[in-house]
Amino acid sequence: MFLGRAVAFRRWTSLELSRLRRRSPIPPVAASLPPTATSSTVAVDVTNAAARSGPPPIRVSLTESAGRGVFATRKIGAGELIHSAKPLVTHPSSSLLRKVCYYCLRKLGQESSRSCYFCSEDCRENSKAFFEVEKRTDWSLYDDHCRVQGLKYPLMVKRLACMILSGAVPADSLDILQPACLLPETLKEVEEEFELLKYTFMKAKFEDKQMSFLTKQWYINVLARIRINSFRIELVGGSYEDLLTSAAASVEADAAVGNAIYMLPSFYNHDCDPNTHILWIENANAKLKALHDIEAGEELRICYIDVSMGCEARQKILAEGFGFKCSCLRCLSGE
Repeated sequence: MFLGRAVAFRRWTSLELSRLRRRSPIPPVAASLPPTATSSTVAVDVTNAAARSGPPPIRVSLTESAGRGVFATRKIGAGELIHSAKPLVTHPSSSLLRKVCYYCLRKLGQESSRSCYFCSEDCRENSKAFFEVEKRTDWSLYDDHCRVQGLKYPLMVKRLACMILSGAVPADSLDILQPACLLPETLKEVEEEFELLKYTFMKAKFEDKQMSFLTKQWYINVLARIRINSFRIELVGGSYEDLLTSAAASVEADAAVGNAIYMLPSFYNHDCDPNTHILWIENANAKLKALHDIEAGEELRICYIDVSMGCEARQKILAEGFGFKCSCLRCLSGE
């Protein structure tokens, strides 16, 4: 997902927000909302559906033209929760380190006085996969570089490296994901980031054997996968008013609490008229939900970009950012 799917459907959200305000105040099912909008009713439905369901009604198979894809194994009804997904790696936005959980990205009621915050003992315990290693290291140079340059993906590489050093995950844990094609002019910057990361760990006196995975090629491969598969996390509150507030925030400002990498959601291909969307209700645990009825055998697709743009603009962004020409029905019709 180029730039972490950074286009947060702002124009589409703006249109949907206006439409919602003209409707009755009864919370909608959000059948055509962007991934950052839902309601308390949806949250309850998602929870109940998850409790009722068995294995997800999907399979991953090869498509005719888009590599791997996700397909329905039975009919899926509009509004149905297809499956949930826990992230492999998360990292909060640098500007929100004192305002969201350092592990699950849940929002705090007020700003914390600590440099990082955990919303529960479970999150604190789960964070040991990276935090024990992170605490041994002086990250001031690396973090300042990312902050000044406005970088977020190197922070996710840093967290993954800490997880590997702690023994929580193998060094090849993201290899199954599709990598982005990094431009030659980008590689010099990437190499500088790698050298800074390696220097930071060396200064903390980690053993050479522990750091054997940390090569320039490993860094480039991981960053290439994070860049194209990272999801921008915009949380939705528990009420209809929160839905409108969240939608307005995504139009007017940067509403993302952080970024996350997932396994199964990364296999979903793009469509400018998607039948599925992804949403985050309270934390970085993702919910994949059907926008309309989906037949058995039909491919499930999400939208990577702002669907309110014209065909020419969509094609340009998809070609430059994702490396493919979209041939969905909407694009073929020129809409």
